[in-house]
Amino acid sequence: MELNYKAIGKRIKIARIQADLTQERLAEISDISVSHMSNIETGTTRISLTTLVAIANALHVTTDDFLCDNVVQCKVQFQKEIAELLDSCDEHEIRIAKDMLATLISSLRRDDKFRKQLPPKI
Repeated sequence: MELNYKAIGKRIKIARIQADLTQERLAEISDISVSHMSNIETGTTRISLTTLVAIANALHVTTDDFLCDNVVQCKVQFQKEIAELLDSCDEHEIRIAKDMLATLISSLRRDDKFRKQLPPKI
């Protein structure tokens, strides 16, 4: 399995911005160079486990926050992200979001049942 380093880097960048830190400050706290931090955020370099943990600790998040796009069992992380999105909605937006989500889930489940009925591809 190949890790998606661009997705990891994007999540690190989002967490850094949410923490109101510059790349320079996060690099300093994580004990890495600014250029390495930049390369991590753009996904042009492979991040070591030690560095990933250091960045997660510096941002007060879990490594799951960065790896959820690469891990099959990550329901809790995505539920957390959905909850954060919903927390930012007003009454009107949340009603629309709920209706859209219900429709999406219904469609996904219907399509999944249909897909299971199709003959296997040769």
